[in-house]
Amino acid sequence: MEKNYAKSLLVKYAAGESTPEEVAIVESWYLQHKHEGETNLTDEERLADMDEVRNLLISEKKHDQKIVRPLWLRIAAAASILLFLSIGGYFLSRKPAVTTQLVQNQKQDIAPGTNQATLTLANGKKIILTKALSGKLAQQGNMLIQVNGGNAIAYTVAADRNHSQQQPEYNTLSTAIGEQSPYPLILADGSKVWLNAESSITFPVAFNGEERVVKMTGEAYFEVAHNAANPFRVITKNQIVEDIGTEFNINAYDNEPLAKTTLIKGAVKVSGVTLKPGNQAISNNETNKIEIARDINTNVITAWKDGYFRFDLETLPAIMREFARWYNVEVVYEGKPTDLQFNMKVSRKSSLNRALQILTKGGVHYRLEGRKLIIIP
Repeated sequence: MEKNYAKSLLVKYAAGESTPEEVAIVESWYLQHKHEGETNLTDEERLADMDEVRNLLISEKKHDQKIVRPLWLRIAAAASILLFLSIGGYFLSRKPAVTTQLVQNQKQDIAPGTNQATLTLANGKKIILTKALSGKLAQQGNMLIQVNGGNAIAYTVAADRNHSQQQPEYNTLSTAIGEQSPYPLILADGSKVWLNAESSITFPVAFNGEERVVKMTGEAYFEVAHNAANPFRVITKNQIVEDIGTEFNINAYDNEPLAKTTLIKGAVKVSGVTLKPGNQAISNNETNKIEIARDINTNVITAWKDGYFRFDLETLPAIMREFARWYNVEVVYEGKPTDLQFNMKVSRKSSLNRALQILTKGGVHYRLEGRKLIIIP
């Protein structure tokens, strides 16, 4: 990057004429210097650091956060004498407003979601599931519903089989916004299911027919007990996923533009198309057309199940939709959202302010008003 370009970038920022990408470059450069900066670099190193900021924020290369983070230590030094001489006056005039907003954000914070779910029985009875539960919860027909050692909710054949069961009975496990299933659901066939926030699965208490069929909304992770004689099918709004001995993740939220089934192990068919591990079937929620993506980083897909948010070159609106479901907030944009893409990994146990810290380093500003998260251009 030439020195004249750097100066031009800073002058445009001060005049309010920068593009969103240029705003992100300058503000990340400046904020990193304020909090972590070094001052013993040459002009050439400072310009190189600004160039690295630019390349990082527009995501020209794929970086995992563990690689990117150390780079900030050098990027921090990029807020050089050039910055302060060129537009130092502007930042000095801007600082009180920025500081005030940061203080206001720190005064307001939102706790992360909880490990909780609701089991609705065939008779309409609701049972709130938490980590504290153990032992027998209910019995339906010949099936016993219990929490096994606090590690799973399981459907097993009861020792007492005197109950008659004429018609199939269906239960629903669901999570609200700000909830995630505290442990897996073990279906009568031994298959395991985990639910993300604002999700549900409706399933028969016992599988008595020639096939095993469940319906779901939202996002769930499946470990299916394979049985070729009794196919296992998951029905969502736009996909039918058939197990062929497998582990897979389905993301099928109504407010997402795409429904995605990602194969982790084994094989599945999605609406007749067979996937291999690392493949993802993507359905457009408007056209229902299916495309296949390959070489998917499955660790990103399953991070929610392991207690993390993890994004790989993801857009801000997509990240905010996940945050909204977990933190139970309404996201509002003051102006057009940045079209930058972000890499990040943060614990789902983090408060909202903590989770947003990485994004602020990419030039994203925000304020909290109750449970309203306002993204500022």
